[in-house]
Amino acid sequence: MISIAALQKTAEALMAKAAIEIPDDYLGGLRKCANTEKGDLSAFVIQAMLENYEAAKEDRRAMCGDTGVPRWYVKIGNDARNEGGPIALEAALRRATANATHDVPLRPNRVHPLWRTDHNNNCGIGAPEIEYAFHPDADWIELTTVHKGGLFGSDYRMLFPADGIDGIKRFYLDTLIQFGRRGLACQPAIVGIGLGGSKDICMVLGKQASCLRTVGSRNPDPKIAALEEELKEVGNNIGMGAMGFMGSSMVVDCHIEVSYCHTGGMPMSVHMFCLSSRRATARVHGDGRVEFRTDPVWFTDYMRRTTVEWEEPRREAAE
Repeated sequence: MISIAALQKTAEALMAKAAIEIPDDYLGGLRKCANTEKGDLSAFVIQAMLENYEAAKEDRRAMCGDTGVPRWYVKIGNDARNEGGPIALEAALRRATANATHDVPLRPNRVHPLWRTDHNNNCGIGAPEIEYAFHPDADWIELTTVHKGGLFGSDYRMLFPADGIDGIKRFYLDTLIQFGRRGLACQPAIVGIGLGGSKDICMVLGKQASCLRTVGSRNPDPKIAALEEELKEVGNNIGMGAMGFMGSSMVVDCHIEVSYCHTGGMPMSVHMFCLSSRRATARVHGDGRVEFRTDPVWFTDYMRRTTVEWEEPRREAAE
């Protein structure tokens, strides 16, 4: 039985880690951008951000003044049980969000859409978002927090089967150019693409692809993996770099996730994470042990299963 106290304590620690410490995979990708950037202003921005990350970690302060909108991704092992059940788990995550907003501190960004009511704790109706996934043969609960910008950096289009790969590339390029030209995202960033599903699932999938996969990871489908590599290269050859300035480093990496969709369409969403890539993960075991890491391992073989019944492969990605 996993205690609620352990879950809340872990969640509060994750909130601080996500706000302050850049994940190593993203930091490595950004340093590669710094080494290859051709634009003077873009190179200046990247170097300034790298220095800012070091200062934030040393001073234990949030790496960006706008700490986005904190959200949670929870993966529950099939054999896991927590004290008080799922209601207690959600309450613990809301308490952790409110406490971290005060203690880290995080900027209290959440307001009512009409009345602009602000409780100064990033909690309210539907906030923070909590998304769930499950895993077979496990007794742990994994918590991942992501602090993603809450205004721009996402777009959607209903494509059709006849649009094919060329249509995907066209919408991708249109979106990146608009993001850079109009200041709708903070680049360089991890770009996530959702293909398929219904409209809402397509948007969710693309956001997860940008926020929950590490730089350098590739989709297990070889053709999709090749497309990820191609889109990353194309995205860095449109003449834009950091924060939309002239350059060659708009995309730190590109990740694609797919879901079966209606036969008549091909929904597509494009998401940019953020120049301050903020995520942190911990696995809380049934015996109380806690393991912190920066890779959420969200997209496992189980998550991507295509069969009716689960057929476990020889090696499961999450183990």
